[in-house]
Amino acid sequence: MKRKQEAAQKFVRRAGLIGTAVALTVACSIFPALAQTQPHPPTNADPSLDTVTPIKHVIVIVGENRTFDQVFGGYQPGHGQTIENLLSKGIINADGSPGPNFSLAQQNTAQATDPTTFLMSPTSKTPYPVLPAPNTGSAPSATSDTSAPFTTLAEAQAAEGSALEPQDLVHLTTGATGLPKGAVDTRFGSNTYNLPSGPYQISRVGPNYDQYTASPVHRFYQNWQQSDCSLANATASNPSGCKMDLFAWVETSIGAGSNGNPRPAGFTPQTTGEGSTALGFYNTSTGDMPYFTQLARKYTISDNYHQPVMGGTGANSIMVGTADALYYTDGNGNMSTPPKNQIEDPRPMPGTNNWYAQDGYSGGSYSNCSDPSQPGVGPIRNYLGSLPNHPAANCAAGAYYLLNNYNPGYNGNGTVNTSPFTIPPSPVRTIADSLLAKKISWKYYGEDWNTFVTNPSQSVYCNICNPFLYETSIMTNPATVKAHLQDSTDLYADIANDTLPAVSFVKPGGRLDGHPGSSKYDLYEGFVHKIIDSVQSNPKLWASTAILITNDEGGGYYDSGYIQPVDFFGDGPRIPLIVVSPYSQGGRVAHEYDDHASIVKFIERNWQLAPITGRSRDNLPNPQQTGSNPYVPVNGPAIGDLFGAFHFDQGVSGNGNHGDQGGNGNGSIASNPQGQNGGKGWWPF
Repeated sequence: MKRKQEAAQKFVRRAGLIGTAVALTVACSIFPALAQTQPHPPTNADPSLDTVTPIKHVIVIVGENRTFDQVFGGYQPGHGQTIENLLSKGIINADGSPGPNFSLAQQNTAQATDPTTFLMSPTSKTPYPVLPAPNTGSAPSATSDTSAPFTTLAEAQAAEGSALEPQDLVHLTTGATGLPKGAVDTRFGSNTYNLPSGPYQISRVGPNYDQYTASPVHRFYQNWQQSDCSLANATASNPSGCKMDLFAWVETSIGAGSNGNPRPAGFTPQTTGEGSTALGFYNTSTGDMPYFTQLARKYTISDNYHQPVMGGTGANSIMVGTADALYYTDGNGNMSTPPKNQIEDPRPMPGTNNWYAQDGYSGGSYSNCSDPSQPGVGPIRNYLGSLPNHPAANCAAGAYYLLNNYNPGYNGNGTVNTSPFTIPPSPVRTIADSLLAKKISWKYYGEDWNTFVTNPSQSVYCNICNPFLYETSIMTNPATVKAHLQDSTDLYADIANDTLPAVSFVKPGGRLDGHPGSSKYDLYEGFVHKIIDSVQSNPKLWASTAILITNDEGGGYYDSGYIQPVDFFGDGPRIPLIVVSPYSQGGRVAHEYDDHASIVKFIERNWQLAPITGRSRDNLPNPQQTGSNPYVPVNGPAIGDLFGAFHFDQGVSGNGNHGDQGGNGNGSIASNPQGQNGGKGWWPF
């Protein structure tokens, strides 16, 4: 009863009614779960086993930089399932050619020349007659003896033999462009300069999909601008008004950033080294992504899972651990002001069309989004304020938030990272703190961690991808670091030895993470394949495990899905999510609105944890959705908890941590199939 009272009191405090008997009566009438159910009592000596579902192990695998449509735009679900993608909307045909509704994805060029204003949604737009030619960017030109793609299979084996099964190693020797870097990608043959103004199939290159390609821009203000969100564009099916029609223009006008430098002389649509890379997609209908397609047909995928932040890897990876953004500090946990050349200014330089004045020196960037007068901030804040539900910006006064990629505040050995372009040590809590407090086991397995600790310059480890490397309370405790931050080789040992923790985060290294330019998505498929095979070879472990396969963010690729404005930071476009578990079989396509905070919410609900902080996104309610449009929450901002991706035959007793906002309330899902207290929580076969 204590938790019910606390939840009700939290509600009435927000309503300004605390201290009155009427307030508690109102709270219980709004949240009947508070009055009708009891907290789930601990039943196991090991808190890691005390869950509200049969899931005792969650493995979260995070790859890189693909939107949902870029991977599953041509996916055709099984009988009785519906999906929103390029194919279902008629934007493409099953063979990848333009479909009858291709104009829905039409791309435009625009004008943004006023140096006093960041145009988040330009009004001066013109359709491209054909797209700018795609570019090779940084994709490797040829095989190499020292880096992927390797010249020999033996070199691939030496580099990644512990992370890939034999049948997948060959992909580390194939796919080089055969062209110079930063050149027009003529692998498209006669189509190179005649691509229609919308999505096109990448796998026509080769003709298979096993190819290295350029990496589109994936930065914060660019992603907002590509999405072209305005209430003037809103429709009943797309109430946020994000048209997603400026991807190629942003790629070719500013690309991955100015770093404060003047626009190069002789500027052309190829100068940024991207061209129209962002409009490329793979096609499962013609055989692309065979392993992930196999998983989708057997288990559950979501067509409404989103990157939580507009932009790139750093900020989105942080959200996996915090459900929040990080701000610049003085190194001792206090808010501070970053150097001027690290503060974003997306207004165009004089005499240019959209060449940003300052685009986050060397990869990172900060904005004080509590101040609408700051460059770039006002247009986003004004847009949020124009929406009918007025989502809060969620920007603390005076805080300069990291919007893109900077090194975390700590090295792998626990020392403070003093290299340039590093966000100082962070005091912001993570889900790791919640798990540690309740003695629930967890680990972050990053490929090549052992090398990273001792010799980081020789490692493929992704330091910006580990949300716990940023946090002071984790990284200043050597025992915690040793016990919880480990290598992917330790993952396989834990699987084999029945020592897998309750919560596992898994990150491939730079060769296998699927990042365009430096990796390929079939290599990420191979990395995931070995993990799933390893878990399923241990029947006892497999029986109680859920494997969540996703990406950090969409990589700047086009996506046709709805975007829900949650706060200043996003959400961003849809990204893939595949849920692999004995409890997610059936080939279902889940439509609940989710983002990376949903992973946090699932962990919290399953292990009965409170939200990380009072402002983190795991406080948001679960979506309430209508039959007419299952993709748009009617109670937004709202983020799901992934329970709807599973079926639990006996129902699930929810002892949720968000009952005060109508989210993960206490309640039995089986007795409450419409999810009045906890969202849609089960589905029958």
